[in-house]
Amino acid sequence: MFAGIDEVDWASMEHAYGPADDVPGLLQGLASADPAEREGALDGMYGAVHHQGDVYACTLACIPFLFELVVDPAVPDRGGIVELLTSIGGIDLDEDDEDEIDEEEIEGAANYAMAAAAVTAGAGVFFALMADDDPGVRVSAPLALATLHGHPARVLTLLRERLAVEPDDEVRLALVEAAGRVALRHRPLTDQIADWLSRLAAEAYPPGLRLAALAQLARCAPQALPGDVVRVVAGLLRQLRSSPVAAEPGPRPAEALSEPEPAGVEERAAPVTLVGQLRALSAEESAGRAAPWTADLLRTLHVGLDDRVAERTALLTDQLCSPDRWQRIDAVRMSSGLIRAWRGSYGELVRLVGEQLGAAEPRLAEAASHVLEELFGLAAPAADALAARVAADPGAWVKEWASGPPGLGSAVKALSRLGDARAVPALAAALERPEVPHDVGFAIGYLGPAARPLAGALRRRLGEVGLDEAAYDRASPLLAGLTALRAGEAAPEVLRVLRGAPEYRGEWLRTAALRALGSFGPAARCAVPELRALIRRPGTAAATEAAEALWAVDGDADAVLPVLIEGLQAEHAHERRAAASALGRLGARAVVTAPRLRALLGHEELWLRVDAAIALWEVSGRAGESVPVLLAAWEQNRHVRVRVAGCLARMGAAGAGSDAVHVLRAELASVRRHNAMDGGYGSHDTYEDEKLLALCRRALTGNPGKGPTT
Repeated sequence: MFAGIDEVDWASMEHAYGPADDVPGLLQGLASADPAEREGALDGMYGAVHHQGDVYACTLACIPFLFELVVDPAVPDRGGIVELLTSIGGIDLDEDDEDEIDEEEIEGAANYAMAAAAVTAGAGVFFALMADDDPGVRVSAPLALATLHGHPARVLTLLRERLAVEPDDEVRLALVEAAGRVALRHRPLTDQIADWLSRLAAEAYPPGLRLAALAQLARCAPQALPGDVVRVVAGLLRQLRSSPVAAEPGPRPAEALSEPEPAGVEERAAPVTLVGQLRALSAEESAGRAAPWTADLLRTLHVGLDDRVAERTALLTDQLCSPDRWQRIDAVRMSSGLIRAWRGSYGELVRLVGEQLGAAEPRLAEAASHVLEELFGLAAPAADALAARVAADPGAWVKEWASGPPGLGSAVKALSRLGDARAVPALAAALERPEVPHDVGFAIGYLGPAARPLAGALRRRLGEVGLDEAAYDRASPLLAGLTALRAGEAAPEVLRVLRGAPEYRGEWLRTAALRALGSFGPAARCAVPELRALIRRPGTAAATEAAEALWAVDGDADAVLPVLIEGLQAEHAHERRAAASALGRLGARAVVTAPRLRALLGHEELWLRVDAAIALWEVSGRAGESVPVLLAAWEQNRHVRVRVAGCLARMGAAGAGSDAVHVLRAELASVRRHNAMDGGYGSHDTYEDEKLLALCRRALTGNPGKGPTT
């Protein structure tokens, strides 16, 4: 084994962390008799040689040696090596990807292509591995063949033949999953595979296999699913709950994939490699579950059902009523994914998620509170359950972290984001802690007037903040809360912060203080001299912020207009945006700036074009020039839609014109949330999308709220 490894010039190659001269040691470590060394070597391969899916020259040089390892029955844990080869060779670059490659990416694309060719050329070895003595190898081999082999019909034949004789239930599920992968990659075979999967989903087969077949049908041929798929799946879940553990595939402990420890050897320490940590987390998650793979199958099913929101909601509702706490945990987590990506009617589903807050299983209650935290107003059906949870567990009002400042607990944040006054006692307690949670100000902002009793504590704590290098971290949550409450009585304390802001993060701190003073309006008249002094440095971000605050406090348009006009010519686009937005708030008093705003409608920075278009309408009252710019931006960048819709709502549909009406109606007709992303999300995504929908409805119903600022 490893013949010729020393002849490779590893030192001339690089991986993610520098010279690749350590790669021979990693390859040899994969064959070690020591489980910890094997784990460390696999971690190194993923962490450096195949870092985040990248393929380097040294990755290509490893491929022949990895094939040597997977065919040697004396090497333990070969299933992990099969998965590594599958990942290295399984990256597809379609025509669209190739069109987008720039010169710097050409070498990387060439490496991907060479890796795919090299691994595909050797993929025939995976046929023999389908009958390997090691179940871990047999679990990995089907997906390797489905992903890499160039003769999909032959692969499909073997998958079907192997299913009939395979004794391990977990491997049988892998065979079904591989069939779904073949169907996705080779569409001419989809009908044939769908027919086979439909037969596997019939009642003659065990419930686990039937669920796997339905999941793959949803993935590759959703039109072939039974019309009563929710009823069928719910029935399978009930069968799985009542089946003995031994009758269905269960978790294979990490030790079963490695050689047994000799007698007398101490228990291994906690894993330090990423591979080991992931394995440990998986084992912890699977502990106590009769069928831990059920969650993966259900996730696959939900992804396949895609925009069939009513069916997915019904299925999750059934899961949340299950006596099995693990099925409820899975359902809570999957509910989050559904609501985050798709618009729908979720009242009953959210209510059931709220019921889990009282569960004895801490992981279930915690999962529910995290889901509700992200739902904002949609969490209303769970308001009473949230209030009960908050009242019952004061110890969870604030979360301490090993690094970083403390933060509010999920249930407190969720209740605050509903504007529910029952969160006020928790926030009041948080304000009395030695270190105020970093997010308390944002929670107060969602509570609105209900949080008014907290103004005194906010003011007092702000007055106690030392104006040293830690001032921003300590003061910013307090300033955010005072800004939200428009607590003008705190103007002296805010002014102290503005005057004494330290150099470190001083610009951020001054900005927060200026925004607070602006929110106070005329109640902050004591700050007027300071604000007038700050606007004497036009063209700076601080001057723009000070001018906006001065307008709100004193209403002196003649004083702030020159500063904001200068701000429109600032070097950075975000400073120009701030000036444009401030001019919009002056309304008709800033009509003289219309030509300057009009000149920005063709700027290369999209967000600046949008802010200039909105400000132009605000100062001129004429929508004709602004609306086309706003609608073009709407199509170019979905993340600008909330801002655009806010302007269209103030204009009203009639004022915005027929093109705007068409765009607004199309948005309301869409089932997918405008900011839903595959493979990622933001904590405020649902809130932003619901806000967009509300603004679209307001624009179309002719209730604009307010017109251009006057």
